[in-house]
Amino acid sequence: MLRFLLRLDVALVKFVKFGDDCSGIFLMQNLIKAVLFDFGGVVAEEGFYEGLMAIGRMNGLNPEGFFKTVEALIVETGYLTGTSDEATFWNAVRDETGITMSDAALREEILKRFVLRPKVIAYADLLRSKGFIVAMLSDQTNWLDEIDEKTALFQHFDRVFNSFHIHKSKRDATVFRDVCSDLNVRHDETLFIDDNAKHIQRAEGEGLRVIHFTGMSDFKKRAKKLLFV
Repeated sequence: MLRFLLRLDVALVKFVKFGDDCSGIFLMQNLIKAVLFDFGGVVAEEGFYEGLMAIGRMNGLNPEGFFKTVEALIVETGYLTGTSDEATFWNAVRDETGITMSDAALREEILKRFVLRPKVIAYADLLRSKGFIVAMLSDQTNWLDEIDEKTALFQHFDRVFNSFHIHKSKRDATVFRDVCSDLNVRHDETLFIDDNAKHIQRAEGEGLRVIHFTGMSDFKKRAKKLLFV
């Protein structure tokens, strides 16, 4: 109830005219209560993509081809949804691509590129101060927990939904139903922000409001139209 009352000051209202006397009422429309942020590519730089591109180049492989192969393997091995471990994943990568780098060297190339974006985090903090439920929904692994241990990232969010722990990724559209249910909000009361167009399409198909993140300037303009913040 407190969060709802805090949101009343930024609710979209519409004046409805009745007759010539201009009497009317204000109707609240499409009040968004929860905002879901993706991690890599939104809250932080896209370390997975950039790291794999770098590893591909280091090993004389086509970077895009290497990325697509590894992207498929993190799903196929079950590492993305927590049904296998990191060692299993990297062993599969070495078997499939022929690279010989150690687990430690490979993970370092990825983790060091997940650079947090202070402006996005500051905006998440602002939304929380205005009464929004602010959560993270990420296709990630135990790496996200390690990043939090070093940066205290999770303190900026009410909830963190990590595919590794909830055993479901954004490739499965039902994850959006699960998250909305968990947060006790309707789909149309939820704004989802992601840099991946396919994830955006799935969320929109489930009835969520969406912003395809392409940069901070564009994001702020589009968010202000929906959130009035």
